[in-house]
Amino acid sequence: MSEDVGFAGQIGPQQVDQIVEKGFKSVINNRPDFEGGSEQPTSAQIEEASRNVGLDYVYQPVVSGQITELDVRTFANHYNELPKPILMFCRTGSRANNLYQIAKQMDLLDD
Repeated sequence: MSEDVGFAGQIGPQQVDQIVEKGFKSVINNRPDFEGGSEQPTSAQIEEASRNVGLDYVYQPVVSGQITELDVRTFANHYNELPKPILMFCRTGSRANNLYQIAKQMDLLDD
């Protein structure tokens, strides 16, 4: 975590107000829809709630344990373009953190 990015496990539409209160300006969702079954909120639901409170929102699903170079480069483009700070999330936050760390190691992130 840095002042520009934070990581979280699965969030729901009801949590976007808290995300704004914590100062985040953007959200990146790295969890594929229905990965956790039908009880998992969909990206569309979270996106609608996020946009309603003024958050930028990106859906970039990444399969756990199968992060590709294209995933990393796509993420880096989002990271470099979105207003910061950014909250990234997936099931536990690990996948999102891994994407960030790999992009950082590849020197793809504007700081």
